[in-house]
Amino acid sequence: MEKTFCLFLLTALLAACTSMRYIGIDTYNPAEITYPEGVRNMLIVNNALPQNPESGCEFKLLGVDQDTCRMPADSALFDLCRTLGETIFGTDFFHDVVLFEEGTREDDLFLSDLKLTAGQVASLCEETGTDAVISLDRMLFQMKKNISAFADGYVQGQIKVEVNAVIRSYFPGREQPMATLLISDSLFWGEYADNVAMLDYVLPPADEALRTAAVYVGEKAYAYFVPHWVNSIRWYYTGFGTKWKEATALAANEKWEQAADIWQHIHAQSSNWQTKAKTASNIALSYELKDEMKAALEWAEKSHKLFEENRGNDHKYTKLLQSYVDVLADRIHAGEKLKVQFGEE
Repeated sequence: MEKTFCLFLLTALLAACTSMRYIGIDTYNPAEITYPEGVRNMLIVNNALPQNPESGCEFKLLGVDQDTCRMPADSALFDLCRTLGETIFGTDFFHDVVLFEEGTREDDLFLSDLKLTAGQVASLCEETGTDAVISLDRMLFQMKKNISAFADGYVQGQIKVEVNAVIRSYFPGREQPMATLLISDSLFWGEYADNVAMLDYVLPPADEALRTAAVYVGEKAYAYFVPHWVNSIRWYYTGFGTKWKEATALAANEKWEQAADIWQHIHAQSSNWQTKAKTASNIALSYELKDEMKAALEWAEKSHKLFEENRGNDHKYTKLLQSYVDVLADRIHAGEKLKVQFGEE
């Protein structure tokens, strides 16, 4: 009886002697917007008006509000459109991406969000030889700059720029836009200097800060329109024992198939549910890295079920495996969407 208990205790301790290692993987994701077949040339249009340079800008110097903050936004509008177009073109998804150099608005109501009409879309596409339009329909900003005293005579400068943009996608022949994107983002700068004059050398001027923020928004917005790569985090379990260490060494050297063979062996030979759950999770990862999503999902579900049955829904590993199951299911759906976007059967 004592021998049996000791063996059970040793088995439990060995199963508990596991940790996790994390890796980064790149996953290919579909665009949020799926265009009709035949869309090969895209037009980028600025349909927004520059915000009044005297609005949206606050500057506080050593606790005193200043009235000298001005921020013209004309260049920032162009920067966002140009960056969006260049980033989309860089993915090679469309044959060509054209930037329409002229503005499309004739009013002066910069606060208004004005859609392109179906007639405008058709005319723009015909004029430029393009198949669809991505339009910046509004961009508003708020910049706060604050310079304050710091310890030992130093001064601290901070700038925060918030950008809110409305970007739409249009297709000729449709009365309404294909999609409307409401994008909000911000950039922050913080620097220290001996005095206020020196801060001017390390903090960007107001208009440069706005243009940088606009470029940042343009670089991020491209993913709505084209398939793109995203870096994600995955993990695998390590354990105590010769086989575990051998598999871990193989995984660390990216020899995933050999590592998976060992995890499969450990899984088949073990009667401990934790060992089975953790090897199942590792096997799921090995299949995902081979782009065999259905097999990966099956093994992740096995792992999740074991954690759920033995640790409950609120345990951290149960939640972790549920999130992995969801991610793999999403990747399977994304794969089908990518086939449609690339025109594959």
